[in-house]
Amino acid sequence: MMMSKPQTDKPPFYAKSWFWLGMGGILFVSLALRLWGLERFNSLVFDEVYYAKFASSFLKREDIFTGHPPLSTYIVAFGIWLGEKFPWTQMAEKNGLAGLTLAPFSYRWLNAVTGAFIPLWVGAIAYLLTHRRSLSFIAALLIAADGLYLVESRYALNNVYLITFGLWGQIFFLLALSSASAWKRWGCLALAGIGFGASAAIKWNGLGFLLGAYGVGAIGWVLHGVAQWTQATAPSTAPSTAPPTAPPVDTTKNASLRRSPLENLTQIHLGHVIVCLAIVPALTYVLSWLPYIQLNPDANPPWIEFWNLQTQTLSYHERVGGLSAHPYCSYWYTWPLMLRPIAYYYQVVQHNTQPNPITGVPLPTSAEPTIYDVHAMGNPLLWWLSSAAIVVLICFGVQRFWQWLIVLQGATDPTVQVVPRSLRFGVRSWTVFYLLVNWGANFFPWARVSRCIFLYHYMPSLIFAVLAIALLIDHWLHSPQSWRNFTAFAMIGLIVTAFIFWMPLYLGLPLSPEDLQLRRWLNSWV
Repeated sequence: MMMSKPQTDKPPFYAKSWFWLGMGGILFVSLALRLWGLERFNSLVFDEVYYAKFASSFLKREDIFTGHPPLSTYIVAFGIWLGEKFPWTQMAEKNGLAGLTLAPFSYRWLNAVTGAFIPLWVGAIAYLLTHRRSLSFIAALLIAADGLYLVESRYALNNVYLITFGLWGQIFFLLALSSASAWKRWGCLALAGIGFGASAAIKWNGLGFLLGAYGVGAIGWVLHGVAQWTQATAPSTAPSTAPPTAPPVDTTKNASLRRSPLENLTQIHLGHVIVCLAIVPALTYVLSWLPYIQLNPDANPPWIEFWNLQTQTLSYHERVGGLSAHPYCSYWYTWPLMLRPIAYYYQVVQHNTQPNPITGVPLPTSAEPTIYDVHAMGNPLLWWLSSAAIVVLICFGVQRFWQWLIVLQGATDPTVQVVPRSLRFGVRSWTVFYLLVNWGANFFPWARVSRCIFLYHYMPSLIFAVLAIALLIDHWLHSPQSWRNFTAFAMIGLIVTAFIFWMPLYLGLPLSPEDLQLRRWLNSWV
């Protein structure tokens, strides 16, 4: 008798090959867009007047108050130090606006390279959550097609470092949950703690990634505790039901393809939390201040100086002022709709006989005004669709949680003879809760902030909103209904098209007044 070939969950080799080719293509395009014309504006753009100057002062060993934790200062300073050694920067136009005579490429290139890798980290999170290469590729593609991430990567700013360290923390957190080895779990959680601490050492709002990990862990333990209580109180005549978390670790081949790593949340115990997710992030944050404190050896002892600097930083943010402090301040609840983007650079050249203030960009031959506008705005279609996806996921999460409560009630009711087998969450349910918790952990704390805040503060939450729309698109792509397949492809196509349409505002390319107005869909986008 002929034996049939055993079925496995392993995808064909070509699928894996195409996946890596696709991810490599995303990285290549992201690098090209960030590095091309990086020296276009031989000046300090927006907050480069702070961060490039802070880094230059650090290289000169000058003690200057920065208003933020100093880790980004070290990173930008390293980029300047190394960038000035590149042969092409020796012949480039330079300026002394940051306190050192520098080529713009020197203080921007490291941001560009760091930002180009963010789509890969987002794709890694998508894969760790679901083990679906299609979802990982879609998520990476969508975040690569966002304009705000592109703009923030092309200048000496610090948000891309906050995002990168926060994503590393989340990646190692998920790797710890996926590990069957206790020692490997400790190591991954320690690395996660370093990532979370480093994110906070860029800006304090980097703590949102750690808060998201706490929130996900708390939900896992609550669900586990309720399920255990249900089993203990269930009538002896009622069928037993498995808890939604902490099932026995399945070490069979391809078992991870059938389960979410979040099912293992209860394998993270109090010792893990105290050591890896509290002490390690705190130590990382404290140690990040030591090189900065050493700039002034005659100051107070290091630990006293550390606490003085925390007080000064808090006082600085309390003095910033409200929405009237800056013309581009915005309310936190308007960010998902992208109602108030920020003009980072704006230059008008009246006619082509004037000197060209822009490096490497020839002026058009027409006599009409030419406008160079760098707008820190997201991809509108991506932002609006991702915000709609969050609403859809909230509705799904509420429905799923309500069904779970009904199942719990049935499990403890002696009159119920058959308990549905839906007490345990599936991969999709766990992914939805993970995305919603992390989105909210990075978004809702801003509701209590009274100082002037900007659209770029939504960037951490946007990661999880983009993962939400990617999850829906991936689900529709694999649907047997053709209209859902068409909708998924149409959404990807529209998002990429919108990215190309608004690209002149991301890259600061020359536009006529008519072309610029064509891209201002809302009056608040001025």
